[in-house]
Amino acid sequence: MLKGAIVDEYLIKGGNKLSGKVKISVSKNAVLPIMCASILTKETVYIKECPKIADVFAMIDILNSLGVKTEFLEDGLYINANTINSFVVKKELADRLRASSVFLGALTARTGKALLFYPGGCKIGERPLDIHIKILKSFGVNVTETKDSILTERTKIKGKEIRLDFPSVGATQNAIMIALFAEGKTTLENCAREPEIEDFCNFLISMGAKIVLDKRGIIVIEGCCKLHGTEYKPISDRIEAGTFLLAPAICGGEIEISGINTENIFCLLTKLCENTCKITIKNDIIYLKSAGVKKPFVVSTGPHPKFPTDLQAPISVLACLSHGVSVIEETIFSNRFLHVPYLKKMGAKIEVKENCAFISGVSGLRGAEVSVTDLRAGAALVLAGLSADGETLVKNVYHIKRGYENFTDKLKALGADIFERY
Repeated sequence: MLKGAIVDEYLIKGGNKLSGKVKISVSKNAVLPIMCASILTKETVYIKECPKIADVFAMIDILNSLGVKTEFLEDGLYINANTINSFVVKKELADRLRASSVFLGALTARTGKALLFYPGGCKIGERPLDIHIKILKSFGVNVTETKDSILTERTKIKGKEIRLDFPSVGATQNAIMIALFAEGKTTLENCAREPEIEDFCNFLISMGAKIVLDKRGIIVIEGCCKLHGTEYKPISDRIEAGTFLLAPAICGGEIEISGINTENIFCLLTKLCENTCKITIKNDIIYLKSAGVKKPFVVSTGPHPKFPTDLQAPISVLACLSHGVSVIEETIFSNRFLHVPYLKKMGAKIEVKENCAFISGVSGLRGAEVSVTDLRAGAALVLAGLSADGETLVKNVYHIKRGYENFTDKLKALGADIFERY
């Protein structure tokens, strides 16, 4: 490998059954907002087993640009924001990941100001920040918007009773952080209920925050608590777990994954059982065996506890190989069927009407050259290539590296024939 070379392609020889064990990494969607919230204290925060993925390194770059000190050691990530000296998230850094939107709340809470350029990330549809801005204004934060940025300024703010228009994960996290620096009690209703929200609250509680949340989407926060440093291990990645469970379901074989709370992927496990997979659960270990014959199914994405939108593209590959017609409805993002043309190139029979994909199962897929458009579409195309007859060349895999740690190594350990190319 040339020094400084970046993996941009995967070459896959499909047709192998996949069997073995996989330990699931810490969740990307949990660790990114936790990294952001680490600036709420001047003391050191240690994030155990922080995954070495592109989005984490992008978040580190933002923290460093703000004057925050970070050190990535083998066992985790150290963050110390005692030296924070900026409230500006630079455009070129915000462009790299959607999670930069959580700096609106973190910087406004910690420094009294935030200047954020509209964040980037996967191009999977409109993801406006109007809910975030409305919440900030509800607390009395001054917000100035331009066509490409948001400037916030706060002075003295008081706790409120606020109901979110939609249970947005990022807006919920921003609201919690602002509430921690408000006078008195804040009650948030219609909050996101994703497992990553509970984990975010548990992280802040480990820093000294007084937060109570329930399963109805109500969160109560006591303001003006002094936050201190902490050591914390975020939850395991339920989307990575779902991806690896789908791999033998699609390709045949059996797998044992560990380190995952099964309640967090209950919707997927239900669909896999309907698809005739045999599943055994013991504590945080899930064992899945493909039963061969695949039955069609219906999936409709939605906020937790409904089926996660991040597994919509990967499970569509299973639908391509199931006997009969499966229906997949996408209710969260407007542009999350970008993988469909490439699956059709590989022989899939898919018809998209508005926000629904109607998938007629085929006996098999064939290898082809495909290109990754976003993180989860990339995972889907890899799963398709692993099951396909012949070779599949997956291009633009930097998207996949944003969210999956050691993806190809874990697949190889299961028997996959996959190679990284530069």
